[in-house]
Amino acid sequence: MTKNLAITKILNNLALLNFMIHGRGAQTIIPNSFERFSYSPVWEDFEETENLETSRNPLGKTTFQEVFPQTILNKVESPDVPFSWSLNPYQGCEHGCVYCYARNSHEFWGLGAGLEFESRIMVKKNAPELLRHALEKRSWTPHTIHLAGNTDVYQPAERQFKITRKLLEIFLEYKNPVSIITKNSLIERDLDILKELAKHKLVQVNLSLTTLDESLKRVLEPRTSSGTNLLRTLRRLSNSNIPVNVMIAPVIPGLNDFEVPDIIREAALHGAWGVSQSVIRLNGHTGTLFSDWLEVHFPERKEKVLSRIKQIHGGTLNDSRFGVRMKGEGKWAEMIAMQFRLAKRKYFPREKMPSLDTSSFRRKPAGQLVLF
Repeated sequence: MTKNLAITKILNNLALLNFMIHGRGAQTIIPNSFERFSYSPVWEDFEETENLETSRNPLGKTTFQEVFPQTILNKVESPDVPFSWSLNPYQGCEHGCVYCYARNSHEFWGLGAGLEFESRIMVKKNAPELLRHALEKRSWTPHTIHLAGNTDVYQPAERQFKITRKLLEIFLEYKNPVSIITKNSLIERDLDILKELAKHKLVQVNLSLTTLDESLKRVLEPRTSSGTNLLRTLRRLSNSNIPVNVMIAPVIPGLNDFEVPDIIREAALHGAWGVSQSVIRLNGHTGTLFSDWLEVHFPERKEKVLSRIKQIHGGTLNDSRFGVRMKGEGKWAEMIAMQFRLAKRKYFPREKMPSLDTSSFRRKPAGQLVLF
């Protein structure tokens, strides 16, 4: 039996039972495109046991693998994002956002973009050491470094490994600006460091809030913080004078697009300094994963949602063109953009997000020992 036929047979059997993998975004194991052979679970993998985590997920509990990169800063060439460098202390993300564009990058580690992306997490424990080394280089010109881009730096693994906190301590020590994007209220743990960074205009936080519908959020991005908790986090950060931008990302026509004005209103009421949005784009295997997810959770809406996504991307589920891919084109894209502009004009008449300061960057004095 070929790998594709085996997976199709399993999915068909599961569909007959209205099977759902609880606590995960992906409902499918996607074979790695670069591998000649792949593992396909057999029916016995899905038998009920006393452990819901393992019985409803053929890969079992989340596992962590330490990896040892030689460098940690990534040069960003995309004109669609407002930063030049990114840093990812983890690879893969247990948050399980089914639409995540970063899923395909897991294939370069020999893993799949589906369930493996959210249950096989690579941990870069040497990230703080590599960051310090990069900032000490005489060739380094201070720029804002973005955490992260290919993962969430406050995903559940951060509770255990605390790599992000160590990175923030180094950013503060060197006075190098940092921006953060997260869907997790765990960021509140590091309020002490964030406050100090904010005093020197060295930090911006982007809280990603996709929906206020908790039932949708639980299946769309199952291990992220609830909308209620994210709004509480927004209030705490804002009250601490930490600049926070709320990102409505992704906007999914036919699923959460009507929520845009409400999210903008709640962002303003809870102290956000700014707001932004981007539309969904389903690159690589993400299109298959999202389609399967719709079949499990919203079968009655599946065709409508996929049709509207295609309408904003010229007839396909993805658009890779810079300047277009994050806002889309056509009627539905224009409607989404219009309601965003109107709500932003009403609730955010003046943009308050400050520029970050690179002028206070400092290295260790020559000859001073560094204890790490």
